[in-house]
Amino acid sequence: MEQASFPGIAKIFSSPPLRITLITALFLIYPFLVSDYFIDIAFYFGIYALLGLSLNIVLGEVGLFDLGHAGFYAIGAYTTAILNTKFGVPILVLLPLSALAAALFAYVVFSPVIHLQGDYLLIVTLGMGEIVRLALINNPFGLTGGPNGVFGIDFPSLGAFLVVDSSLEYYFLIWLIVGLTILGLTRLQDSRIGRAWNYIREDETAANASGIDSRSYKLLAFVLGAALAGVAGNVYASKLMCVSPESFTFWESCLIFCIVLIGGMGSIPGVLIGAAFISLFPEIFRPFAMYRMLIFGSAMILMMMFRPGGVWPRKRGAVQYESLLGDTGRADV
Repeated sequence: MEQASFPGIAKIFSSPPLRITLITALFLIYPFLVSDYFIDIAFYFGIYALLGLSLNIVLGEVGLFDLGHAGFYAIGAYTTAILNTKFGVPILVLLPLSALAAALFAYVVFSPVIHLQGDYLLIVTLGMGEIVRLALINNPFGLTGGPNGVFGIDFPSLGAFLVVDSSLEYYFLIWLIVGLTILGLTRLQDSRIGRAWNYIREDETAANASGIDSRSYKLLAFVLGAALAGVAGNVYASKLMCVSPESFTFWESCLIFCIVLIGGMGSIPGVLIGAAFISLFPEIFRPFAMYRMLIFGSAMILMMMFRPGGVWPRKRGAVQYESLLGDTGRADV
């Protein structure tokens, strides 16, 4: 009798449509049950989720190290800030333009160096991120506002019919973008492009021998990842109504990198878990502000010791952290 009446939680969650329905319902109900403070926390959770998904294309799908991802984030934010404040371009129009600007920058910068592997590519990405930050501070034309940044950015709007100017509306905006991104990346993982990325990650030499143009596919991963980071920069800039170089430091790139490592490289649910950890961790331990970084560092060490593949590693072709460190004797996997 009991088994017939109660099929069990495991059976309910085994159905993907039911899982998606329950998660969607939770995100729709959540902002009406909490204060604006917790809605804002969920907004920044969405920003980090989008940034994590963007880096997951490069790091998780292709296995390429990128420690300068905040540079693309900054380009998207500053493209929005400059074109809106100086030329009056609407924020929603700038959403695709910010993605395009970041993607174009990634293509120009990485086209000459995409053949680099492992630590060498890591150093290039790190340098790229710092060059972008320093260029924003020392811009000779004054467009970026130097260390002070750019202020007075408008809210996203569609004339008088729709104006996104509250925490609730920004919450729905960022999670709508994240939802569409997850849908697109899920389809991409199962496509020919996604399989090619995985082949390159596992063995680039064998992938080339199989007829895969690894250079083009790796460059495509950087361009798509940069475009998504540019979108995150657009929403972030309009929410804060200002941008400054201190928001796009090397530490920000490290946090995005940690999101993918914590959740599980190549795993979309894992990235969401990693983003939740990064965005919620400072708030949970706010009473212990002096020790937050100590606790964060300890948690990272424990993660690498006991869950090197991440909290939720991808089942099909999951990447193990040890292999990326080079225990196979190659520069990359």
